[in-house]
Amino acid sequence: MNKLGFGFMRMPLTDPNNQKSIDIPQLEKMVDTFFEAGFTYCDTAWMYHDFYSEDTVGKVVVGRYPREAFTIATKMPVAMLKSHEKGVHIFDAQKEKLGVDYFDYYLAHDMTAVNYENAKKHDILTFLQQKKEEGEIRQLGVSVHDTPEYIDRMLTENPYFDFVQLQINYLDWESKGIRSRECYEVCVKHEKPVIVMEPVKGGILANIPGSAEEILRKVHPDWSPASWAIRFAASLPAVKIVLSGMSTLAQVQENTALVSEMEPLTDSDREVLKEAVEVIRDSIAIPCTGCRYCVEESQCPKRIPIPNYFSLYNTEKMVDPRPWSPEQEYYANFVSSGSGRASECIACRACERVCPQHIEISERMKEVKTVLEDHNFILS
Repeated sequence: MNKLGFGFMRMPLTDPNNQKSIDIPQLEKMVDTFFEAGFTYCDTAWMYHDFYSEDTVGKVVVGRYPREAFTIATKMPVAMLKSHEKGVHIFDAQKEKLGVDYFDYYLAHDMTAVNYENAKKHDILTFLQQKKEEGEIRQLGVSVHDTPEYIDRMLTENPYFDFVQLQINYLDWESKGIRSRECYEVCVKHEKPVIVMEPVKGGILANIPGSAEEILRKVHPDWSPASWAIRFAASLPAVKIVLSGMSTLAQVQENTALVSEMEPLTDSDREVLKEAVEVIRDSIAIPCTGCRYCVEESQCPKRIPIPNYFSLYNTEKMVDPRPWSPEQEYYANFVSSGSGRASECIACRACERVCPQHIEISERMKEVKTVLEDHNFILS
């Protein structure tokens, strides 16, 4: 199987404030381009795009192509389970939404140490093993953002998992918070193939500072920053699939062309990446990847669109202070459409408990307030 996977979690929208307003004609072109290039892996999940991703994949993939033309991966949201029956209901609903009789790949989603206990409490892992035995799941895996120590224990206790989905990118490889390399090495130890999520870290590694890009261009002038990130993940021997949450046709075209004839990284290339990492780390204010777990799993009581605000904040911090900026206007648009202000955060920390990047969101909201709200003349 070719290593590129299409992640249906950042699809093109007709209204940036509405995760369900998916641009279907544009998405169909993207899917067609992806398949025409010889790739098949389609990744979705129960809560993506405000619980509408699976319905959309059912329309643009399953409804338009023969079953043998694609592979479907979706996930059981173990953090959201309140009962065993709820898990059974979700599984059946996913089959209906996607329009399939079986899943090529099925994962226990975001199974952190806390969510693992919830999965065991409601006996959902036994249920998933049964579904694999009955043929409704072909490959059973787990998606996880947690420590290597926990992953080692979890895989030891559950050796039946066929694969593991990890966050891996060159910025997080030696990160003290994410510890991608150590997590990857645990999977190698357990002989589990790895599926990579966030290889471009939510787009951060596609738009790196000019000084960091200059370091990379000196070695390979024709390689884009995003291609360096994809190459890094795809060059790892245990990696089976590299997911890309593609939002535009151009991204699909670039990624399929790259992976189709990919030139792997050399040892010297990896040393160059280490230089770029130091520059990039100094430039990113908040390392949010836009996964939206903080709003879709935690259900923020103040309806604050956390990833959107962090994205605006990061962009605003990259330029000199201005009396007006597009970022401030976008922020005002969110507020006027009913979203909560950063200043309304009550520090309940529900979002922090599900954040894969371990961001202290409640503290960071104070910074967002200062930069995007306090001097926003549109809101005053």
